Amino acid sequence: MSAPRPAAVIVLAAGEGTRMKSATPKVLHEVCGRTLVGHMLHASRELEPERLIVVVGHAREQVAAHLSAAFPEVTPVVQEQQNGTGHAVRMVLENVGVIEGTVLVVYGDTPLLRGSTLAGLLDRHSADGNAVTVLTAHVPDPTGYGRIVRGDDGAVLAIVEHKDATSEQLAIDEMNSGVYAFDGALLADAVKRVSTANSQGEEYLTDVLSILREEGHRVGAHVAADHVEVEGVNNKAQLAFVRRVLNDRILHDHMINGVTIVDPASTWIDADVRLEADAVIHPGTQLHGSSSVGAGAEVGPASTLTDTVVGADAVVRNAVCDSAEIGPGASVGPFAYLRPGTRLGAKGKIGTYVETKNAVIGTGSKVPHLSYVGDATIGEGANIGAATVFVNYDGVDKHHTTVGDHARVGSDTMLVAPLTIGEGAYTAAGSVIVNDVPPGAMAVARGRQRNVEGWVIRRRSGTKSAEAAQRALEEGS
Repeated sequence: MSAPRPAAVIVLAAGEGTRMKSATPKVLHEVCGRTLVGHMLHASRELEPERLIVVVGHAREQVAAHLSAAFPEVTPVVQEQQNGTGHAVRMVLENVGVIEGTVLVVYGDTPLLRGSTLAGLLDRHSADGNAVTVLTAHVPDPTGYGRIVRGDDGAVLAIVEHKDATSEQLAIDEMNSGVYAFDGALLADAVKRVSTANSQGEEYLTDVLSILREEGHRVGAHVAADHVEVEGVNNKAQLAFVRRVLNDRILHDHMINGVTIVDPASTWIDADVRLEADAVIHPGTQLHGSSSVGAGAEVGPASTLTDTVVGADAVVRNAVCDSAEIGPGASVGPFAYLRPGTRLGAKGKIGTYVETKNAVIGTGSKVPHLSYVGDATIGEGANIGAATVFVNYDGVDKHHTTVGDHARVGSDTMLVAPLTIGEGAYTAAGSVIVNDVPPGAMAVARGRQRNVEGWVIRRRSGTKSAEAAQRALEEGS
């Protein structure tokens, strides 16, 4: 981005979030594949700050663990007692020292805020030479919000809380988002002088603006293009609202980039999913995590993919896929379940009512229907007949089965691992294969059929089956 690089971004994420009514810390609730604080950190990363700092407090062990795993560059600072936004910033500066340059202060529960909007705030702050610049928004209903009172030159004269506003000030529709760009040195000095003489006995960051203005420094503002961006999340209803907005943004961006999304209203795609142009996403589809879909591939309807790679021109119908790889031109479904470790080769097929797990299925190989393939390697051009089960578990350990290139496994075969079916080998339908099959051999492992003549008539006398059998025998004679 062209905006000046901030010296630091401070993300306030210490609050308890009691209105969420959840055991999960508020900032760790997920929308579109990222936590609330994760969305804010991704937006902040776009600014390339010299420091990225997150204030943690409530459930800090959980929040810090998430930050360490997903954002290792973040410096966490603990706010032991949540005594207001000013107190949180003061804790940062007491911990890391005075930060020279521009310091951006944002919130960990505003996932709709774009990096481009923060860049605009930094541009305004730099261009106007402000001591502090507040991000504002014009809202349809400003009830409950602090109003921005400006002077004739556009500078911010005051932020007046709703309960303290005059009738004239209540008519103002420009509200304070609570997001600020500060001169770091001035912030460090002023935040130490914030009073707790208020009804909550807390240190408010808004008081820093008053302190700086009273000392002759300029306080400016930058208006967000869309007031929805500054919406915070305080309960599950608001969480659902921002999820819908974020999903709509994600879908719009993909469609603008050449992806066909047949029904956006029923399609959910996470922020880190990658889709290539000419991919087609059908109704009722969910794409989660780091999933990717190649050019010309079709996913859906009614499919859920998590951390799954779909190659170019592949087709996935009515399937659930988790941590799987689907090769170019391959076919999956309908009603298939691909579990972690599944790798389907180019032009391969996993068909109806097939479950796979930890299975590598080679180029052009097919598992068309009604089968379970677990802990297996299948070569190229092989065919697995209907109702085949790879019997991989002995009650204690898992075992592996290898099926060679161009082998043919007959329908209703049990392959009892550990086992190797050689290249070009066949197994007869209805077999239970417990020994290795050499290349090119036919394995038959089933009992000889024996017909007991007249059994039904003798043992099931009076039933419809017996009557039908008697009729057939009489007609045949």
